Amino acid sequence: MVANAYYIHPIIAEVAAYFKVDEATIGLVPALNQIALALGIFLMLPLGDKFSNRTLSIYFAIGQTASLLLMVFAQGFWMFLAGSTVLGFFTITPYLLTAYASKRVRPERLGAVTARLTAGTILGILIARTGAGMVAEFLDWRLVYVIATGLMVATTLCLPFIMEGRAISAQTAARPREEDGYFALVLSLFPLLRQHPQVLLSGAIQALNFGIFLSVWLGLALHLTSPEMGYGVDIVGYLAGFAAIAIYATPRIGAWADKVGAERARLTLSIIQLGGVVLLYPFGASLWLLIIPLLVMNTVGPGIDVSGRMTFLSLAPAIRTRLMTGYIVVMFVGAGLASWAGTAAYGWAGWTGNAIIALVLSATLVMLSAYALRLKRAAASH
Repeated sequence: MVANAYYIHPIIAEVAAYFKVDEATIGLVPALNQIALALGIFLMLPLGDKFSNRTLSIYFAIGQTASLLLMVFAQGFWMFLAGSTVLGFFTITPYLLTAYASKRVRPERLGAVTARLTAGTILGILIARTGAGMVAEFLDWRLVYVIATGLMVATTLCLPFIMEGRAISAQTAARPREEDGYFALVLSLFPLLRQHPQVLLSGAIQALNFGIFLSVWLGLALHLTSPEMGYGVDIVGYLAGFAAIAIYATPRIGAWADKVGAERARLTLSIIQLGGVVLLYPFGASLWLLIIPLLVMNTVGPGIDVSGRMTFLSLAPAIRTRLMTGYIVVMFVGAGLASWAGTAAYGWAGWTGNAIIALVLSATLVMLSAYALRLKRAAASH
C-alpha cells in the first residue's frame, strides 16, 4: 500500500518524457498525490475511532486498486495525474495501522512496535524504488503500474484474514458516541488538537523531515538521469537499495527512543540528519560519494518519524486515530509542497537547488526539535 506513491520517484524523468512535460509540471504528480493523501486522511482517518479499522482498511485498499487501474490506462498526462491524485486520497491504511497497533500493545513497547511498522513502510518505499527502476529500464515504465495493480488485488484479498476486528484495550475515554454523526466526528479533531498541541508541532517537524526525503529523492532521479551524470533509471532504483539499512536500524532506534524519551531522541536524530544533508552539495557530482549522505539520512530519518508519533500515541486509545489524523495531515501538506519544490528547484538550479532546499528544511527541523524538547522539559518541571 505504501509503495504505490513512490513508484514515480525513480521513473519520473521517463514519465515526463513520455507525456512531454517539464520538470515543474511532472512534479505535480507526487505533489498532488501527497496533498490528496492529507485531504483523505483528514476526511476519512477519524472514522478509525468509531468504525472497524479492518473494514475501513479493506474499503481504502479497493479505492487504491481502482486508482491504479486509471493510471495504467491513462493516455494523457492529466488523466495520469488524476489517477495518482485519487490514489493519494485512498492511501490511508498505512497510517491507520499505527493507531490500530498502538491499541494492541503495552505502553512500554510502543516505540519498538511503531518502529516495526515504520520499517514496513520503508520496505514498501524500497521495493517501489528498486523495482520501478529495474522494470522501467529493461521493460516499460507503464508495466510498473500494471504490477502494482496486481499486488494491490492480492493485498486487498488478504486483509480480511490478517487484521483483527477488536482492540485489546478496554479504554474508551473520549470515544465518539454511536449517535455522533460523521461531521461531528471529523470536527471533534479540532478541540482534541487544541488539548494536545504537541501533535501539531510533531506534525510540522515530520513535514520538514519527509519534505527533505521527497525533495532529495525526486531531485536525485532527475539528477542521475541527466546528460551530465548519464545514468539509467535502474541506477536510481539500485541506489534506493541502500535505504535497506533503515529496515534494521529503525526498530533499534525505536527501542532506544523508549529509553531516552521521544523528544530527546528526535533532536539527536535531527542533528545527525543535518550532518548528512550538508554533504549533498559537495558530494553531488559523484554517485559513490552521494551514498554517504543518503545512508545517513535513510538511517535516522525514519527514527524522527517514530519519535514524533511517540509524543502522542501513549494517550487514550480512543482518541489516537484522530490525533494521528492531525499529525499526518500536517505532514503530507508539507510533503506535497516539498515534492513540487524538489522538481521545480532542479529545473531552476539543478542539483544545487535540491541541496539548498534540503539544507533549509533540515536546519529548521533541528530548531523545531530543540524547541519541542524545551517545551517538554518546561512542562515536566511544573
